[in-house]
Amino acid sequence: MKILFPLLAVLGGITIAIQGQINGGLGKKVGVIEASFISFGIGTLALLFIVLFAGNGNISAVTSVPKWQLIGGLLGAIYVIVIVLVVPQIGVAPTLVGVILGQILIGAVIDHFGLLGGVRIPLDAKKIAGICLLFVSLYLFNHK
Repeated sequence: MKILFPLLAVLGGITIAIQGQINGGLGKKVGVIEASFISFGIGTLALLFIVLFAGNGNISAVTSVPKWQLIGGLLGAIYVIVIVLVVPQIGVAPTLVGVILGQILIGAVIDHFGLLGGVRIPLDAKKIAGICLLFVSLYLFNHK
């Protein structure tokens, strides 16, 4: 059972790679912002049906959460716009190396300081070395 969540994370990564190529192609046809809007619109409809038929939370509790917790959708929109813009220029793999570097870099900062309500997990030499290797990977994937 310990492997379930890491495997789900891999599945999430697979869907992001496929989504990047699909949205990048859509952006070439309809425009970057328009493709992002279409992607979010379809995603919103899908989530509406999931909430209606499988949701078991309390959506009305949204009024009691700290307001900063509501910017996730905005951050997701920025991500989708960046992917739609960048994938057609450099490809899926180099784009995702940059995305992963950004995720790991800010994730390490969030963990190190326990930001945004997270648990404090200090940086160590191995994690810093891993981040440096991701920078090398970003260079290698984008150097021609």
